[in-house]
Amino acid sequence: MKHIKTLSTLAMTGMAAVLATGVTGCGQKPQEEQQQAKGAFVVIEETAPGKYKIKDEFPSDETRIILKKLDGTEKVLTKEEMDALVKQEAAKIDNGTSALTQPDAQMQMQGGMGLGEAILASAAGAIIGSWIGSKLFGNQNYQNNRKAGYKSPSTYQRSKNSFSKARKSTTKRSGFFGNNKKNTTRSGGFFGG
Repeated sequence: MKHIKTLSTLAMTGMAAVLATGVTGCGQKPQEEQQQAKGAFVVIEETAPGKYKIKDEFPSDETRIILKKLDGTEKVLTKEEMDALVKQEAAKIDNGTSALTQPDAQMQMQGGMGLGEAILASAAGAIIGSWIGSKLFGNQNYQNNRKAGYKSPSTYQRSKNSFSKARKSTTKRSGFFGNNKKNTTRSGGFFGG
């Protein structure tokens, strides 16, 4: 009887160890999910004095904005410069003077936007100016006008697709030891895709 009790205790201890190992294994996230991009790399091009268009953008680990000036020089905007431009544009939005939220502003923007407008129209604007997003993302004028801020419709579509791909596919694990993988898709976000 003493041997059965010892065997029973060993079996229970072993089972508890296996369960503990299995539970901790279920909580680990796949590496690609942990390393998902959290920023945007944006190239904004000056098209006329004081007028800008988004030339290119794609997901990145951190947010960077490169400004290509008319004279051919390039400048990397600092975080302070980006924040100041977004803050200035936010004041215009609050006052109702920002072209981003005006109806029919698309026609005015054919030559380009102001620098603050271009930043807020880009994916970087959603990251830097996330606190102002509620004023913009539900605004149909903003949705229409921001498309005009891209150098071409194909630039807008390429950007939209690259940010959608970065969000869409993540691998989730389930099952006792995480061996049962299934792909899930999520939608929504900055571009509404």
